[in-house]
Amino acid sequence: MNTIEIGELVYEFAVNIKEIKEYGVSFQSLMSGSTKTPPEGVRFDVAFDGRINGPKLNGAVTGLDYLWLRADGRIELNIQARIQTDDRQHIALRADGVSRSRSNGTGVAELRENVQLFTSSLKYKWVNSQQIWATGTVDYTKRTINVKAYTA
Repeated sequence: MNTIEIGELVYEFAVNIKEIKEYGVSFQSLMSGSTKTPPEGVRFDVAFDGRINGPKLNGAVTGLDYLWLRADGRIELNIQARIQTDDRQHIALRADGVSRSRSNGTGVAELRENVQLFTSSLKYKWVNSQQIWATGTVDYTKRTINVKAYTA
């Protein structure tokens, strides 16, 4: 069994945003400021993929963030993803959290995530009992997401 300490880095990833699905409001118009967030908020599905690396997990990650931008400016995250480790095992990733745009107009937002991992793979079943906190950034102009995840 793999042991892991509190506060230990589990993984980090730098992934690319592949597609943003819109539900009635243009993502670009919101980012440019030409459209205001409606009272009911705005929903976007943000598809991403890339590489996950770390002392405990290495492989490919692909997923969706069912992002909800509320009228008060809070951005709520609902992330569903799959990690395929380099040795071809699968780990489900589910995360929620919040994002806050930086006020400098750069198109960069801060991320704070509460992450759960799950697999039935004997080699990686240690992930099932871990509480993981992640921080990072998303750069909507460069279409990149960078995250570091630690045990809580």
